[in-house]
Amino acid sequence: MNPGLVVKLRPSGPWRIGPDSGARNRVDVVYHSDSLYSAITSAMSRMGRLEEWLDATARSTTPAVCFGSCFPFVEQTGFIVPPRTVWPPAAPSLMAGRVRWKSARFVPLTMVQAILAGEPLDENRWTVDGESGCLLPAGCPGPFRTSVRWSAAVDRLSGASERHSTACIEFRPGAGLWTIAGFADDAARDRWREPVKAAFRLLADSGFGGERSRGWGRSEAPEFITGELPEMILGGLNGAQGPQDGSQGPGSRGQGPGDEGRIVEPPADLKERQTGEADLNRGQGSGAGGQIEEPPAGLEEPQTGEAKAPDAFEIAPLIASDTPDKLGEPEPEPIKEPEAETELEPALESEPTPSAAPLAPGPWPPGPASGPPPPEPAAEAHGGPAAASQPQAPISGPLTPGYWLLSLFTPAPSDTIDWARGSYTVLARGGRVESPAGSGELKKQIRMVAEGSVLIAEKAPRGTAADVAPEGFAHPVFRAGFALAIPLPEVH
Repeated sequence: MNPGLVVKLRPSGPWRIGPDSGARNRVDVVYHSDSLYSAITSAMSRMGRLEEWLDATARSTTPAVCFGSCFPFVEQTGFIVPPRTVWPPAAPSLMAGRVRWKSARFVPLTMVQAILAGEPLDENRWTVDGESGCLLPAGCPGPFRTSVRWSAAVDRLSGASERHSTACIEFRPGAGLWTIAGFADDAARDRWREPVKAAFRLLADSGFGGERSRGWGRSEAPEFITGELPEMILGGLNGAQGPQDGSQGPGSRGQGPGDEGRIVEPPADLKERQTGEADLNRGQGSGAGGQIEEPPAGLEEPQTGEAKAPDAFEIAPLIASDTPDKLGEPEPEPIKEPEAETELEPALESEPTPSAAPLAPGPWPPGPASGPPPPEPAAEAHGGPAAASQPQAPISGPLTPGYWLLSLFTPAPSDTIDWARGSYTVLARGGRVESPAGSGELKKQIRMVAEGSVLIAEKAPRGTAADVAPEGFAHPVFRAGFALAIPLPEVH
């Protein structure tokens, strides 16, 4: 078990998360872990800790801190990218239902816990929100929507103006983004927990993402939840095997990630929301770490000392009960011509994913995405090189334990990943340099394994930070590919 820190950000305005294409009229809905690490590194530089931070993370073979990507939440429901090996559900009754499970990019964390525990799903209680890609209880609105805002550039000399648009994400009241930081050990937690909290508080005031000069990307005072990994994500399910008999353990319905031994640090500001409802998602504690509303003068580290309080990230019980509700209802009439349906469904599952790129078999070098294409594999395996460019069918029968990625991942030379197994997809990551030594130059583009991928390895993947600085640049530019990986239990 490793120490962990959950961070909840409640945006106070629109956010812009630039897409990989760089298009101004498009926006990404995931604030990836490499961008988050870059923002934290910028905050550490302003706090006078840059060299020390880089020595502990990017320049170290064992990073002291690694971050997951930022995922949405609304009220008490946290969403996450599910493991590709168990999503979408493989039950025939669900695959033929009215809910297109595979269209959901984010699912409630309790649903992942329930699937790993072998609990049934009730399709009548769920719907996919097309705007946000979240799987929601029927009738509930999504946590955010994408929008386009217009501006005008004015030439002060000639008076000419040019209208232009910028895409952004708008969050509804009670919604926001959450992420998790993992520490290498207790010593790393004791050394870096408070500086990381201070960096998040600074960024909440200055902003994340693009268009920060317009006030975008800002949030209220962040909330922190401390605990242990992987219990904070799996809820105590790690090591469980096979379907559950209906008993509710630490990872069952209605419990948030890692309820045992966690400390909640809400901000001091407990105002009611615009909807008139009290903010029930924040506990009230006496810890000094959760009552600092803005970074102290001189960017000093906040005081330590935390007190237990009610869980601020407990997720509402949204999974169907263990006993079906429809035992007394008549069975539907059999579907005519089942052979045609059986042939159609696999064809839908094999549609290619444009954002994925193939991987070469064997050890995978994270070279430039524009390099020569890898050789065509002789045979296709689940999660192998040929399967990486298309959606993977869920594994039926026993699932080989793997590592579920909550961050983007660049394999380190010491990582022993079996690329012929598992289920994964890759992204091409680029961007421009933002540095006092020179801004605007294009970074080197590399391929990274995406969130939600499940990797098979002899030991937990570690990852590395690749140098993506342009040729001849004044200093290295690191793109963090550290793995925040959760070992999955064996399920049937």
